[in-house]
Amino acid sequence: MVENIQWEYRIDLIGSAWKSPKPEEIQAYLNELGEEGWEVVSLHQPHSSNKVWVTIKRPLTSSIRRQRSRPEYQW
Repeated sequence: MVENIQWEYRIDLIGSAWKSPKPEEIQAYLNELGEEGWEVVSLHQPHSSNKVWVTIKRPLTSSIRRQRSRPEYQW
């Protein structure tokens, strides 16, 4: 039987209006995300922009679901 995996998605913006992120900064950032269980879905740098959009996903867990339902509670 195939398990139906539910995903949590996030879109991050790295870089700034004045400076593009260096490759080693992007690598360090992606390694941090990987340690937290995130997987990169896509990277996109809009034309003439110093910013990079990073779309990431990870399996949605019951603890994340609980945190979303009660964000004011200190888990």
